[in-house]
Amino acid sequence: MMTNLTGKIAIVTGASRDKGIGAAICRSLARAGADVFFTHLSSFDDMSGTGVNHSFPQLLCEELLNTGVRVAHMELDLSDETAPSRLMDQVQETLGTPVILVNNATYEAPANFRTLDKSILDKHYQVNNSGTILLTMEFARRYERAFPGCNDGRIINMVSKGPDPNNLAYIASKGMLIAITEPLSVGLAPVGITVNAIDPGPTDSGWITDEIRNHLLPMFPSGRIGEPEDAARLINFLASEESRWITGQLIKSEGGFIGK
Repeated sequence: MMTNLTGKIAIVTGASRDKGIGAAICRSLARAGADVFFTHLSSFDDMSGTGVNHSFPQLLCEELLNTGVRVAHMELDLSDETAPSRLMDQVQETLGTPVILVNNATYEAPANFRTLDKSILDKHYQVNNSGTILLTMEFARRYERAFPGCNDGRIINMVSKGPDPNNLAYIASKGMLIAITEPLSVGLAPVGITVNAIDPGPTDSGWITDEIRNHLLPMFPSGRIGEPEDAARLINFLASEESRWITGQLIKSEGGFIGK
């Protein structure tokens, strides 16, 4: 049975690259009928070394429009304290009040116990925690005002965990999103919003080299590495009416990955 999200408005943060999880989420939601507003930040893509294509956001917008849904997008840096309200205002003006929020945007820079300092930690916190959590609060407050008595609100956090000693700040900041998922789900249940987190595990979204692939592949019992579409399919389900009784959960979507 194909998920039907027709008439629902979704926000997806962090959809800057063709092979990224964010773009896959946008495509999957649009195919299910949802109107999509996505954000992107080319400066981070340039800094991260994964490659930047300044024309991609518009190309993705046109691709999604061809599925018959409404689409809009904007450049957004979640470390800017005005970002949550500016994003929600823009979504409201272009598409209407959203009912689905996918917190996919992230900041990641390698750091181990020798290199981690306050500057690195603060950059992770500003995007992965402060910006993401404040956006979530703004989304929930506006949903409560716009849809009293409804129960189709969905918040989905993309998270990560595991014993990676070279990614301490990233894992720590994602751990905060894992920690807030359950208590926030309790607080928002009376409002009609579910809150869940997805850990997609290692995903081939453009950063995996042949060396990394050869290292990771034996850890996947299914014989392949995760793809962006794997996480996107789960998000479609969690965004749907069929998932209304699932909330406060950390869900692994990693094909039985045994590396952690």
